[in-house]
Parts: sequence; structure tokens; C-alpha cells
Amino acid sequence: MPRSTHGGRHELGQNFLTHRPTLARITTLVARTSGSILELGCGDGALTRSLARLNRPLTAIDIDEHRVQRLRRTLPGVQVEVADATRHPLDAEVVVGNIPFHVTTPILRRLLTSGQWREAVLLTQWEVARKRAGVGGGTMMTAQSAPWFTFSLESRVPAWAFSPQPSVDGGVLSVARRGSPLVPVSERRPYEAFVRAVFTGRGSSLTAVVASAAQIPSSRARRAVADAGADGRRLARDLRPEHWAALWQHVSRR
Repeated sequence: MPRSTHGGRHELGQNFLTHRPTLARITTLVARTSGSILELGCGDGALTRSLARLNRPLTAIDIDEHRVQRLRRTLPGVQVEVADATRHPLDAEVVVGNIPFHVTTPILRRLLTSGQWREAVLLTQWEVARKRAGVGGGTMMTAQSAPWFTFSLESRVPAWAFSPQPSVDGGVLSVARRGSPLVPVSERRPYEAFVRAVFTGRGSSLTAVVASAAQIPSSRARRAVADAGADGRRLARDLRPEHWAALWQHVSRR
């Protein structure tokens, strides 16, 4: 395979999934959805070929022009394009892909802030998948997007399931857009700023941190934490989406 103008496999972060059970698992998860499919980073097409058997509109993109040309010849029924996953329009109802590990965060941020897709099935680093699903505690990014999306950790994928083998395991993460958002979309920016302030704020308790983040009296912050059903002794990472939404409803009132 000739070298891409964008670099070799190392520069492109290409770790191709060769584990058939994981390919089947991802395809099964996508089969439970409906509508058009966009595959990010199709590579040699191992997943693309499996997705094509679902007989749904399928667009597969990859930054490596040589692999795209070869896949076009082998899968004439699939729209295969040379494109950058960090820039290509997220214009399908379902987004799926083995995400290059070195661009996982920018792609996730873009997914959670753009496009009208409904569901996504992503293969990322294990730690990223675990954290986004809230296993062991939530992250700021997850809390900032939780009012509009749900996250589910589907499976762990061993490093040897890829070629070449990366230094860490992968994880299959499902993301779905909520039918009824917990916070109005029009309030997304101030809500995200509030979450950031809570995660980065200082205080001896959740109440103190919320008071500082929202710039409200401690008495009001105490009522907000209690009414939200959150334990004032907990940390920001322990809060569930419902807690965050309820807290925001209280502190955003003027």
C-alpha cells in the first residue's frame, strides 16, 4: 500500500480492527438503529463491509486516499470518500467508527456540539470510553453534554484486536441524543460554563463549590443541592445528569 500524502499509519493513527467478534458487536449495535450511516475512518473496510450488509445508506470516509480508492473498487454500493473526520459534515442519522486514538477528543467534542445525528457507536481508547460512560466517576465533558446525550459502555476491546497493536485497550461506546433534553438547548453555553466552574472550583463541600461557581449565597446553594437530590458531601464527578440539570434549574433563576 503506497504511503498517503498525509503520512504513514503512525502519523494517521491507523490501528485497524481485526477482531471479528468486535466487528460483529459494533454491527449489531448499529443494526438496532435506523436511518443513514456515516463511518469515520473506514481504513481497509473491515467494518464497512459488515455495515454494508445492513442494506442502508452508507457513507464511509478516510483520510488515506489510497485505501479509499481500493475500497471504492471492492464496495461499489457504498459511498466512499477521502475526508478528514475532524471536518467532514456529520450529516447521517447514525455515526460509527474506529476513531483514531490521537484525535479521539476533538472528534468527540465535535460530535457533541454539531450535526443532527441521533445515535453513535464509537470505538475509542478504553479510558475514554469508560470515563465518558461515567464508570468510576463522570468527567467535565460528559457532564457538559449529559443533558442532551446518554452514554453507554458496551464492551472492552483488547489491544491485540488491532493491527498494528496499540499500547492500550479500546472500548466500544454508544451515544444517543436525548428525545427530551434535560436543559433547553438555548441555555447550553451558560450551562457548560457553570459545569466547568463547578469542576474547577474550590471549596470544602459541593455546596460551597456551587455557591462560588454560580455566585449565589451559600443558603441558596444549599437549597439547590438539597432540592436536586445531590449529597452535599459528594464531588462533581459523582453527580448524575439529573443532578446537574436540577442544579442548573435552581442556580440559573434570577
